[in-house]
Amino acid sequence: MTVHFPFQNSYSALPDSFFARVAPTPVAAPRLIKLNRPLAVQLGLDPDVLETPEGAEILAGKTVPAGADPIAMAYAGHQFGQFVPQLGDGRAVLLGEVIDKDGIRRDIQLKGSGPTPFSRRGDGRAALGPVLREYIVSEAMFALGIPTTRSLAAVVTGEHVIRETALPGAVLTRVASSHIRVGTFQFFAVRRDTDAIRRLADHVIARHYPELLGAERPYHALLGGVVARQADLVARWLLVGFIHGVMNTDNSSISGETIDYGPCAFMDAYNPSQVFSSIDEMGRYAYANQPRIALWNLTRLAECLLPLFSEDQEKAVAKAQDILGAFSDTFSDGYQAGLRKKIGLFTERDGDDALIQDLLDAMAKNQADFTLTFRKLGDAAGDPAADDARAQFMDPAAFDEWARRWHERTALEPQTAAERQAAMHAVNPMFIPRNHRVEAVIQAAVNDDDYTPFEEFVKVLAKPFEGQPDYAAYADPPLPEQRVLQTFCGT
Repeated sequence: MTVHFPFQNSYSALPDSFFARVAPTPVAAPRLIKLNRPLAVQLGLDPDVLETPEGAEILAGKTVPAGADPIAMAYAGHQFGQFVPQLGDGRAVLLGEVIDKDGIRRDIQLKGSGPTPFSRRGDGRAALGPVLREYIVSEAMFALGIPTTRSLAAVVTGEHVIRETALPGAVLTRVASSHIRVGTFQFFAVRRDTDAIRRLADHVIARHYPELLGAERPYHALLGGVVARQADLVARWLLVGFIHGVMNTDNSSISGETIDYGPCAFMDAYNPSQVFSSIDEMGRYAYANQPRIALWNLTRLAECLLPLFSEDQEKAVAKAQDILGAFSDTFSDGYQAGLRKKIGLFTERDGDDALIQDLLDAMAKNQADFTLTFRKLGDAAGDPAADDARAQFMDPAAFDEWARRWHERTALEPQTAAERQAAMHAVNPMFIPRNHRVEAVIQAAVNDDDYTPFEEFVKVLAKPFEGQPDYAAYADPPLPEQRVLQTFCGT
């Protein structure tokens, strides 16, 4: 059987300055450890063929499939606020693009496939642990309904990579609506290549914002579209307790997808200042800072687009500021609407925002588990005698006072208790990729070549809003000795 990818490549048809042509570096002994069969079918690929040794060689980069046009994309970026004029895909190769069953163009990229001209003295490889982390978290985000890149496959290479120690090497096959970033625009802006910026903007509009093709001012509309998608994305992150961990401009996707799962994490106890990333020493990308940083990143995008707005610098800046000004309301509207749904409100009334904020304040003060508090609140909506939400608080009386006001508020709406509970359970997950569970899965794979915990965890996370009583333990927060205090970048 032959593995067939129906590639239709558009990015590699852009000028050579946009990328470097480079093939993946062959590996010694590729072995497929996980194929996302439903995603393969969605992409028009045959999962049975991908699971053959020939398929594993392609997914590891040992063999380049027919029709591929492998490239490493060029981009720049602000990393923790410091600008780096050339970054680029240092350990990833874009094989090509396919049109999925919904007619959407998707990138298929190998991550950890060897050095490229952008590697900056790195080995271009990935260790098994970060590959499994990205597979787990990206697919969990998809199941949670959050725009995200996805994972098609994970392959071990039969080789080791050297980090602090020798670790099993692996390659992740990542799927995205594209890998174009704010940093892609910055790459050309710092070089004052306005023609390339225009070419890139036109490509992005055609690919991601086709509704803007007839706009009177398409580049203004493009910035507005990216602002809206990023505001919505970050609101969704906060509503599930997700912390990206490294929101550099080169990790900010123009399509509005979550991209680059490095030191990412989900909160256990609610803490607006929570940071897990070992490299975020100043808390720049803390949980509650994420909206502010998203706007900062979008401002850098706006700076790149100014030459396309107007030859008059003042007019261009004024228009960009006007467009960026929509971020705050778009984010706030999405976030507050999401929070109302999380506490079971179907309508909006004066005092709702204060009611919600009082709950969050009490959760922070009492170290209440973010995920379980909202999930168990849904139980209480269906049965006022249910006290599992109350049990999340160190001082249960703090919850009792708030719950009294909450019950008074929900009584003003006509929905039944069962309707409210169902609506709340549909937006408040039971299962998230808790950090201690992710680490346990990685250790079993790395230390014992045991992927049974990984398979089971991925299975549970695919249905985050369902009760799954047989897997109830996966919902438990960590014991004190299980707490993960830091997460690490995979490079």
